[in-house]
Amino acid sequence: MRQTALTLLTLSMFLGIGACVLPTTPLPPLPTNTPPQPTYTSTPTIIWFPPTETPTPLAVFSLPPTPTTEALPPHGEVLFQDRFEEATLWDTGKSYMGSIAFGKNELTIVVTRAEGYVYSLRQGTTLSDFYAEITAQPTICRGGDEYGILFRVSPSLEFLRFGLSCDGTARVDRFYEGSITAPQPPTLYGAVPPGAPSTSRIAIWANGREIRFYSNHQHLFSIREAYLLTGGFGVFVRAQSSSMVTVNFSDLIVYRLGD
Repeated sequence: MRQTALTLLTLSMFLGIGACVLPTTPLPPLPTNTPPQPTYTSTPTIIWFPPTETPTPLAVFSLPPTPTTEALPPHGEVLFQDRFEEATLWDTGKSYMGSIAFGKNELTIVVTRAEGYVYSLRQGTTLSDFYAEITAQPTICRGGDEYGILFRVSPSLEFLRFGLSCDGTARVDRFYEGSITAPQPPTLYGAVPPGAPSTSRIAIWANGREIRFYSNHQHLFSIREAYLLTGGFGVFVRAQSSSMVTVNFSDLIVYRLGD
């Protein structure tokens, strides 16, 4: 099994994620002497969840919005289907933060430390315009623990990230030119199952600047993206405060866009 670098950092979460999901006060700046996470090979250091100078507004804990009844977007032929049978296609390995390993037709990511973050990128995969679906099954997950998809990942590890949390929220983040923003802040959705065990069919439709996001065949929201238009694909798991988070990913299908 190929073992590649895991960029697993214990830095403070950005946009108000730290000791709790959505605090009302900003996080202090990161200490300048924070040691980098040990890796198996030399890789660029990246702050996946840097702090922000302004607090993220609290999510409103009322009834979740009714999912849009819009049908899944049209798509064309299958570009590729990954049943997670070839371990060499994904980053795998272990560190003090957790592990990435193959099971039977699934990729399992385990985070073993509070505020830990583990991700795996699919090798040789560059996507710009596409429609992709993947199944995520959290087995140990609670509160603000988060899991989802990294896409349009650049060689310098700039990226877009679509995440579902075990408190029933979904969000999209962008890391670009050293700054991180949230085109879609955490919002409660009825199509995002809270807690674990649970199953979500996560989907992204990307056509140039327009990107639509889905959970369990329901449209959640759309964004306009002006910066990251092509790049790699991967999955991630983040522990907000739990001592352990475990999520299985399976049945990835990527389609060309339809006419």
